[in-house]
Amino acid sequence: MHNNKSLSRELSLISLGLIKDKGDFKLNKFQIEEIFESALDSLINHCRDELDNCESELENASQKILDSELKEGVNSSFSNIRDDLKKSLAKIEIVMNTLSVSLDFPKLIISSGQMDIREDVNDRVSSIINNLKIIDSDIDQVMDGWRLKRLPRIDRDILRLAYVDMNFLSTPVAVACDEAVNLANKYSDTKGRKFINGVLRRLQTVKLQ
Repeated sequence: MHNNKSLSRELSLISLGLIKDKGDFKLNKFQIEEIFESALDSLINHCRDELDNCESELENASQKILDSELKEGVNSSFSNIRDDLKKSLAKIEIVMNTLSVSLDFPKLIISSGQMDIREDVNDRVSSIINNLKIIDSDIDQVMDGWRLKRLPRIDRDILRLAYVDMNFLSTPVAVACDEAVNLANKYSDTKGRKFINGVLRRLQTVKLQ
């Protein structure tokens, strides 16, 4: 289940992706609010897609079960039928897990109307765009021979959000890291997740000067 802070972080991440990645601009609150609305639309559309995918996966799985029942009368071996059923049931289990996450989305839509979430996203996004140079340079210092700008945009933004949590919003380090890892699991790839984990460990020791 999304708690409000997790939802704020996710919406902040999507919002950041809609902003040019440059340190020489300022956005006012109204512009950030517009970006927030686009981010919310994008998240809700993602959920609708997930639900549509679940529906078609369930239809496929139930069709396979029907097919295997029909095969029972034909000269098909029991072990083949059992394998088909196992695969279908495994598919249904994955779909049910996805559904249990997606069914929280009515709550997401209601929560998103709450001012505290909008304020929180505004604070996070403003903190990043107004302090981008110092944030990026501090993260660069713990990048171990890499440069932040070489990372995919989504990975950069996940690290920036974690930095803001630790240094601007007094979030406990363990919570900031857990939340960043959750975002990486959802939005990054395997390589990105590993890299983010390593940088987060080193970032824990760096505090805002």
